[in-house]
Amino acid sequence: MTASLKTYKSKRDFTITPEPAEGGAEGGEHLAFVIQKHWASRLHYDFRIELDGVMMSWAVPKGPSYDTHDKRMAVHVEDHPISYNDFEGTIPAKHYGAGKVIIWDKGSWQPHGDPRQGLAAGNLKFTLHGHKLRGRWVLVRMRGKGEKQEPWLLIKEKDDYARPATEFSVIDEMPDSVKALPMPDGAGKLTKAAAKAADTAKATGGARAAKAGRSTGAAKGAKPAEKTTTAKAAKPAKVALPEKLSPQLATLVDGPPPDPENWLFEIKFDGYRILARVDGKDIRLITRNGNDWTHKLQPLQKALASMKLPPGWYDGEIVVHNEEGRPDFGLLQNAFDANSPGEMVYFIFDAPFLNGRDLRDTPLEERRAQLEAVLDKRPNDTVRYSAALAAAPEDMIAAACSMGLEGIIGKRRDASYAARRNSSWIKLKCGQRQEFVIGGYTDPQGARSSFGSLLLGTYDADGTLRYAGNVGSGFNGASLRDLKAKMDKLATGKSPFAPSRDIDRKAHWLKPTLVAEVAFGEWTSAGSIRHSVFKGLRKDKKATSIVRELPAHLKEEKSVKESEPLLAGKLPPSFKVTNPDRVIDKQSGATKIDLVRYYALVGALMLPHLKGRPVSLVRAPAGVGGELFFQKHADTDKMDGVKNLKQSLDPEHAPMLEVSTQKGLLSAAQWNVVELHTQNANAATYEKPNRMVFDLDPGKGVEWKQVQEAAMLMKAFLDQLGLPAFLKTSGGKGLHVVVPIKPGYGWDDVKAFSQAIVAHMAHNIPERFVLKSGPSNRVGKIFIDYLRNGRGATTACAWSARSRLGLGISVPVSWEELGELHGGDHWTVATVHTRLDVGNTPWDGYAKAAKGLAPAMKMLDFKPQGR
Repeated sequence: MTASLKTYKSKRDFTITPEPAEGGAEGGEHLAFVIQKHWASRLHYDFRIELDGVMMSWAVPKGPSYDTHDKRMAVHVEDHPISYNDFEGTIPAKHYGAGKVIIWDKGSWQPHGDPRQGLAAGNLKFTLHGHKLRGRWVLVRMRGKGEKQEPWLLIKEKDDYARPATEFSVIDEMPDSVKALPMPDGAGKLTKAAAKAADTAKATGGARAAKAGRSTGAAKGAKPAEKTTTAKAAKPAKVALPEKLSPQLATLVDGPPPDPENWLFEIKFDGYRILARVDGKDIRLITRNGNDWTHKLQPLQKALASMKLPPGWYDGEIVVHNEEGRPDFGLLQNAFDANSPGEMVYFIFDAPFLNGRDLRDTPLEERRAQLEAVLDKRPNDTVRYSAALAAAPEDMIAAACSMGLEGIIGKRRDASYAARRNSSWIKLKCGQRQEFVIGGYTDPQGARSSFGSLLLGTYDADGTLRYAGNVGSGFNGASLRDLKAKMDKLATGKSPFAPSRDIDRKAHWLKPTLVAEVAFGEWTSAGSIRHSVFKGLRKDKKATSIVRELPAHLKEEKSVKESEPLLAGKLPPSFKVTNPDRVIDKQSGATKIDLVRYYALVGALMLPHLKGRPVSLVRAPAGVGGELFFQKHADTDKMDGVKNLKQSLDPEHAPMLEVSTQKGLLSAAQWNVVELHTQNANAATYEKPNRMVFDLDPGKGVEWKQVQEAAMLMKAFLDQLGLPAFLKTSGGKGLHVVVPIKPGYGWDDVKAFSQAIVAHMAHNIPERFVLKSGPSNRVGKIFIDYLRNGRGATTACAWSARSRLGLGISVPVSWEELGELHGGDHWTVATVHTRLDVGNTPWDGYAKAAKGLAPAMKMLDFKPQGR
C-alpha cells in the first residue's frame, strides 16, 4: 500500500493542499467506491474503487452514463488513500489538481469474479450500490498508443437500471454532493471476507497480483500458480430487510417486444398490488403507495404466517375470482366494502428480497426460480405462484382477451428489480382502461337515482387537472348510493378542472381525491374518452399520481455506437416529439430529440433571459445547412406555451411572440426551432430599451486570441464610460458584450449612442476594429455590431443553440474565464453538461447593475435627439 501511494504523494505538497496524505479505515465489511466531481482545468469525474487498502482511480472526463451505448473514456491515474473518500474542498491554485472537489456519489462495489484477474485482463466487471450509480458496469482497457496514463472505457452493462441517453443523463439531473447522506440502501453486496476468499490469483508476496495489467508481485506476463481457478461471483450477503420498499411498475406499450425470446409473460391480474414484508412472525402487507393494509387483510396475513416463509419482500397482486374463475375487480372492491376479504387470492410474481438476501440486482429469471422453489415447498390455496405463460405474445394476448382478462405483463428475463416504472416491465392490454380522478358529477335523469355520470380527469406534468370525459355506466343501485355518499363529503363550490367548454355547466364539483378505474373504447381528438364503463374505485392509488396513459413503442436495441451520444434532459410524460430520430446536425450527429432534450435541460437557466422580451424564432426544418426561417410572428396554436404579446408593440404587424414557460420552449423545439433571439426591451416598457448588445464579429483572418483581446478592450472602454459589461459566448465565431441600462431613452437614441461607442473604438484602434459591416471592410479586423440595438433587432438569447455545424450554444461567462475559452462555440449542445453547475452564476448581479446612459453620453459628448 505504501509503495502504491508513492506517486500520489510525490505530486502534492501536503503543507498547502487540504487533501489527505494517507490513512483512512478500510470499508469495514464492504468494498467502498466513490466518485468525486472535480473542477480542475477541465471538469471531470474521478471514479475510485477500494482494493487492497487503496482507492484505485480513473478520471472520467464526461462522467458516467446509464446508456449502454455510451463508452466513457476513463484515464487510469495514481492510487489514492482510502481517506480521500471523505475529501471535499478546494485544491489551491497552481497546485496539482487545482480546483473544487465534491463527493458526487458513494457506496459499495461488488466485483464479478476475481477483481485482480479482471484488472490484469483489462476487463473488470462489477456491480455498484450508490446513491446515483447502481447495477452492473464494466471497465475495459483500450490498446494504448504511447499515452503516459492508460486509457480505459467505463460502460454501463445491460440491466434494469440502464436507460437511454435520450431519456436520462445522471450527471445533468443529479449534479450535487452526497457527502451528507448515509451509505445508500443495498450497499455492501460483497463482504471483505468474501472478496479475500475469492482471491485465488493473487501473486505470492504481492499487494495486488496485477494493477491495470502491470504485475506488481511477479514479472510481466508471469502465469498464475498452478491449480488457480477463476473465482465465481459471490452470493449476495445477508442483509437486514429494509423497512420500506417501492414496487417496480410496468410501462404501457402499443405492441409486443421485437425480441420476445428475451422476455417472460404473465397474466395481468385485475386486482390490487400488494407487497408482503415477512420477517419471522412480523408480517406486513403494503400497498403500492406504501400504505399498511395488514389490518384489512387479516386472512392473507394468517395464510402467509402459516407458510413460515423465509425473510423477504414478496411482490404480488390480490384478486377475487368470479364464478367463471376470472379475476374480477368489482368483486374485489365489494370484498373490501363488505369487510370480508377472506376469498382473496394472492399471486406472487417476484421477490426482490428473499431469505434475508438482497436480490434486486439478480436477473429476473433467477429471482423467480428461487421464489418458485420457496413456494413449491409451502403450497397454500390463498398464496400462489404466478407462473409464466408459454406461447407467442400475440397468441397470449388473443387468449387473454377471449377469456375476458385485462391483458398480459411482459418482463425482461435479465432485468433487475427497480423501485420505479421502466420499460423492462411492460403491460399489453386487451382494451383501453386506466384510472381517472373524479372531479364532479351530473344530476340523474329519468329513473336514475343518486347521480347521472362522473366527471373524470387526469393530471398534466405541471399539476393541472384536465377534463377527460364522463362515465355513466357500470353502476348498480348499491354502487350509486355508496359512491354518492362518499362524494357528498367532498362537495366544493369550485371546479377542480382547467377551463373546458365540454364540461356540463350544471355539474356538482368535488375535491379531487377519489380515483375511479374505467374501461373505455377510445380517446377523442379533444382528449375525452368514449364508450366508458365504471369498474370501481381505486383505494391504493393517490389522485395526484393519475396521468393519461400513453402507450410506448418498444424498439429493438441498436448496436453500440462508436461516437458519444448527446446528453439528455427530462421531458413531460405526455410531450410528443415527431420525427425524433431525424439528424439535424451532420457534424455532431445530433437528432431532433437531442435538441428538444437540450432545451428541456437548460430551460430553467434560459427562461430568465426570455421572460418578458419579444422573441424571434429561427426554424431549421431541414436541419443545419438547410433553409432557415426567421419568424417574429407565428401561429401560436401550433406551439403550446408560446404566446402573443399585446398588439400595440408593433401596431402595423401581427403580435410579437413571447416564450416564458418550459412548455413553450419545448413546443418551439418540436416545431423545428433551433435558435431563439430576443430584443433589447421588455414588453412592459417596449419603447425604451433596457440593454445594449455589442456583437464582436471577426472578419476573415482574425485569430481567436484577437477576439479575446478585443473583448477586453471593449470592456475597458465601457468601464471608462461607467457602464457595466457582461460577457457571453455567441455560439458561433464571436462574443457578445451585454450592457444593462435603465430604460430612459428611446430606440433611436440608444442605437445612435451604441454606434458612437463603436465609432470611437474604430477611430482610436483602427488596426483592430471597423465601423462598417461589409466582409471586405473587416478582413483581418473585427466589426463590433451595434445594429443589434435598433428597434426590432435581435440577438441570440443566452443558452440558445445556433444553427451552425456542431450546434454551438451562447453561454454566460465571467470576464475572468475569457482567457480559458477556445472559441465562441466553446460549449455545444453535446458538451453543455460540463457547464450546468455554473449556469447563470457569472451574471449574478446583472439585474441590479443597470445604469442610466446620461453620464456616459455626456462623457462621449453625445447629444440624444429624443429629449
